Amino acid sequence: MPLNSDLHSETQRLPRIGEKAPFFKGQSTQGEITLDDYKNDWVILFAHPADFTPVCTSEFVALQKQYSEFQDLGVKLVGLSVDSLASHVAWLNSIEESFDVQIEFPLISDSNKVISETYGMLAPESNNTESSRAVFIIDDDAVVRAMIYYPMTTGRNIDELLRVTRAMKTSDETGDNTPANWKKGDNLLAAPPETLEDAKKRMKDSNYDCKNWYYCEKDDEQSSKKLYNPFLYNN
Repeated sequence: MPLNSDLHSETQRLPRIGEKAPFFKGQSTQGEITLDDYKNDWVILFAHPADFTPVCTSEFVALQKQYSEFQDLGVKLVGLSVDSLASHVAWLNSIEESFDVQIEFPLISDSNKVISETYGMLAPESNNTESSRAVFIIDDDAVVRAMIYYPMTTGRNIDELLRVTRAMKTSDETGDNTPANWKKGDNLLAAPPETLEDAKKRMKDSNYDCKNWYYCEKDDEQSSKKLYNPFLYNN
């Protein structure tokens, strides 16, 4: 039977959606960076298993090719793995030479695994020797808004990272929800009514196309532009 210390070492607590993102500080390919450097910014913190590997290389090339889209969305990118800083620099240089792509976002060296452990990003399949293919989307209030984990064999979908971030920012701005497969410009969904009176009013509201009392669509252009963050208010 494993000792308590063994159980603790095998268990990583994940930050939860709606919680403040754990503080991090690390040396990167662009110098020392901390979570506080991204105050008032959205940031995508993502880990990869290892430098000089094919799937990770494909991800970095793809992220850089769509980097301007993240900038337009007001989102910063921060990469991380447990490889050394020297390895990071050599790998990014190799990517530039091989793919003619210069990586513009920082890549943290988490060689002591402190950040990976804090965020629960060590991969069990590597016996906790590598970081997993994890994504944390953190908003401008330093709140964890989304987490996505991919297997070692599968590269991330960059369009989906943009889509889900844009969807959350749209919900914050309008107070509406986004349906399955939502893309910018698609109809939004009204949040569930809180009272019977709200439900009846919505059914009569010409701004909504209601299928029934709980499913009402609204044109993206008609949505109110009030600032709304679901994690700042009680449900």
